[in-house]
Amino acid sequence: MATDSGLLAYLLESLAPLGGVTARRMFGGHGLIRQGLMFGLMFGLVFGDDAYFKVDDANRPAYAAAGSGPFTYTRAGKPTALGFWLLPGAVLDAPDMLCDWARQAVAVALRAAAQLATKGAAKRGPQGGPQGGPQGGR
Repeated sequence: MATDSGLLAYLLESLAPLGGVTARRMFGGHGLIRQGLMFGLMFGLVFGDDAYFKVDDANRPAYAAAGSGPFTYTRAGKPTALGFWLLPGAVLDAPDMLCDWARQAVAVALRAAAQLATKGAAKRGPQGGPQGGPQGGR
């Protein structure tokens, strides 16, 4: 596979059938974004010659079975894993499979965004104020 810009161009071209896939420079690499909603729909990272897609319990077993592993970085002297796993080479080399795995990663991002929204709504309470009390306080 080509280096950073080549891999990114390949991913964007291969993922075009999904519609709305763009990239944004971040964290020394690129985030893959669908329909411009980075936080709600961010589903992949590209660093150098590696691509990582978002995982959860639904799609992580396929990555593990392919011998993949999580994206990690060092924080406070300790390795920290994120919810993104290395995309296996066999998937990168097969555009149809790549799109399937990307669709799964987008679904993971949607589930994660929905969970965050639910947690936020629970903290705000039924009328947008703090849980268990009226809104306002002026």
